[in-house]
Amino acid sequence: MVNVNNLIMRFGNRVLFQDINLKLDRHKRYGLIGANGAGKTTFLKILSGEVKEYEGDVIIPKVNKVGVLGQNQYAFEDYTIMDAVLYGNKRLYDAIKEKEIIYATGDFEDDDVNNRLADLEVICVEEDPTYEYDVNIAKILGNVGIPVEQHNNLMSTLDSADKFKVLLAQVLYPKPDVLFLDEPTNNQDIETISWLEHELQRHEGTMVVISHDRHFLNAVVTNILDVDYQKIREFTGNYDDWYIAANVIAKQMELGNAKKEKEKEELEAFVRRFSANASKAKQATSRQKKLDKLVIDDIKPSSRRDPSIVFKPKRIMGDEALQITKINHSYGDNVVLKDVTLKFEPGEKVALIGGNGVGKSTLVKIMMEEIKPNSGTVNWGATIENSYFPQDTADIIEGTGTLYDWLRGFDPKRDIAEIRNCLGRMLFNGEQQEKGVISISGGEKHRMMLSKMMLENGNFLILDEPSNHLDLEAIIALGEGLLNFDGNVICVSHDRELLDAFANRVIEIQHDGSIVDFKGTYEEFAEARAAGRV
Repeated sequence: MVNVNNLIMRFGNRVLFQDINLKLDRHKRYGLIGANGAGKTTFLKILSGEVKEYEGDVIIPKVNKVGVLGQNQYAFEDYTIMDAVLYGNKRLYDAIKEKEIIYATGDFEDDDVNNRLADLEVICVEEDPTYEYDVNIAKILGNVGIPVEQHNNLMSTLDSADKFKVLLAQVLYPKPDVLFLDEPTNNQDIETISWLEHELQRHEGTMVVISHDRHFLNAVVTNILDVDYQKIREFTGNYDDWYIAANVIAKQMELGNAKKEKEKEELEAFVRRFSANASKAKQATSRQKKLDKLVIDDIKPSSRRDPSIVFKPKRIMGDEALQITKINHSYGDNVVLKDVTLKFEPGEKVALIGGNGVGKSTLVKIMMEEIKPNSGTVNWGATIENSYFPQDTADIIEGTGTLYDWLRGFDPKRDIAEIRNCLGRMLFNGEQQEKGVISISGGEKHRMMLSKMMLENGNFLILDEPSNHLDLEAIIALGEGLLNFDGNVICVSHDRELLDAFANRVIEIQHDGSIVDFKGTYEEFAEARAAGRV
């Protein structure tokens, strides 16, 4: 359905990718992956027609309906929510709106008016044969969590997360033949992401999606497009299939001329380690079977570098970690936390989850004394030294100095080599450490915050949406770092693979303010939820 022939993309003298020849087929869902800056979004914009300055050809038959997920959440502020979704089928939207104007102001004695109405009616029948566009739109809005009583409100009344849900509904409503999605899970809660997975699994056309959510990619895609080495290589399978194969190749290259038996043992050990850390030990057998079937001759090890995230507490924790008692908090009439009482024991690693707006970040800020609750108490253990990753790093990582200067400012007496090592672990090497703080991206700011946390050596880590803006390699490294950390963790995230990598307790804040407190992994929590046990 989509053919890419001899594609070359340059930015000045820099070649982003070249000699790209791909055929993207119907019934296949492609995950587009690559390091930050590799050109994923540029390639998607070329496919969708938004970027036109390139060499080569991109061919999509005109008969195919193309859907592109909008990124401007404020593009429809003066539209009702219902109309914003209807706009996804522009031909139907225009016909319906013109009909409404004619019925309100038209002269029905005029043959031209009646003929125009007839033409518009034909368009409506072609685009909406059952005359149920309003029912279908209401259903999809309900599925993304927009209640029916809001459907005729203006888009301007929604917060940014809900605006993006409407844009998701807008692109999915017309059921396009070719679907291009750039980060559709950003800022979405787990329930919405799960619904989206099921919707996309039923997509019958061609789909290309960029996402840093590994669970989402594994659930949705059938093929991987890997942007690396100035190429875009296609691989059959989901993200984990690609990841295992690419790393096996790298291991084979490392082993070189080792004896075959030793090589076999090394590869098997790698698969066991990966399976245990990524998805739990019970999946090791299935992963081994996948490995046995993989065709990996054409896969090269990635040129991407993985961060090394290592948290080492400098102080041993005592018998008390954290106790919060009868926390209540509201914003005006909106009650977000009601009588929340929780005790965190030493060594617990907690996934803090819940829908958008239920108070997760508020609870974290109360723990960190950034917000004073309406009532209730927060009591940290006497031996606790906490380290905090806030959701919005933009206001914290600022100034006129270099990255090295910013990090050293938190501990001027710290050994220079330690500071540079923390930056290097997050892939800020050599000259990059002398970059100005003012010039770095959102993803780089998140990596800087992780460098700061490694330097602090706290024994209780609190992280609020740390995976936003991080690439897949950094998210995997973060999960391993939290798993291996000898201390406490509370992490707010919608990234299920990240949570499942380290959590041994799940706390869910529900919309009515109540708390579900589950002792176990996120995978065990999800299984219990599906079985109705929580």
